Amino acid sequence: MREDFRNKVAVVTGGASGIGEGVALLLASRGASIAILDKDSDKGERLAKTITDNGQIASFHAADLSVWKNVVKAIEEVLHTYERVDILSCNAGIQRYGTVDTTTTEMWDEVMNANLKSVFHSCKACIPHLKKTRGAIVVMSSVQGFATQKNVLAYTTSKHALIGFIRAMALDMAEYGVRVNGVAPGSVNTPMLQNAVQSDPNPEKLWKVIEQMHPLGRIAQPVDIAEIVAFLAGPGAANVTGSTLIADGGLLLPISGSPAE
Repeated sequence: MREDFRNKVAVVTGGASGIGEGVALLLASRGASIAILDKDSDKGERLAKTITDNGQIASFHAADLSVWKNVVKAIEEVLHTYERVDILSCNAGIQRYGTVDTTTTEMWDEVMNANLKSVFHSCKACIPHLKKTRGAIVVMSSVQGFATQKNVLAYTTSKHALIGFIRAMALDMAEYGVRVNGVAPGSVNTPMLQNAVQSDPNPEKLWKVIEQMHPLGRIAQPVDIAEIVAFLAGPGAANVTGSTLIADGGLLLPISGSPAE
């Protein structure tokens, strides 16, 4: 099913790169007017230009999403430009490594601000307008909202929290016809993953190892995840709310941790 988003306005946070960029490009290709929110003005402006050069509609609104007044200002700009909000796609996020011993309070706050507070701010600012349009919210979580690996204490905590946030907000907003869902990807070919791999002494080997960790044998592309966002935001998911769809290439399937390993 190919969703038709003509006459719809989609706010895409963290939309300047990675999964957010993929979401912005896909929704624009299906007719949506795209409001890109990100703190990276150079990338955000370039993406908006790419979309408009394709004959589609997009604008960029600079905002540090962890700062409430900045989000309010950005959404005011969106409303001035488009007069409505139908879809909110939350994609902003960062990864930091550390255990409870090595994670500093500054690192903890940085991750929670980027991964959790930014989503709360974006949803809070958009909800009054989504109620009017009976719109949809799609939040980007992670397989690390269901499981974890070593040395990612703050990141996995934030992603677990998002799944609870999605469920709580879905229940609160159901009476207004606003659907709230999430996506939990495995590894995705984004700048975040590329930077992590390039920091390894043997990046090519690590890339192949990551591919092999996924039973489907591949690392997802941003467009793969964007397709799921489009489904959850569209009419085909009209009866879906409070769910987080796992799109991990089978990463969570194998049994691990047996004594034989």
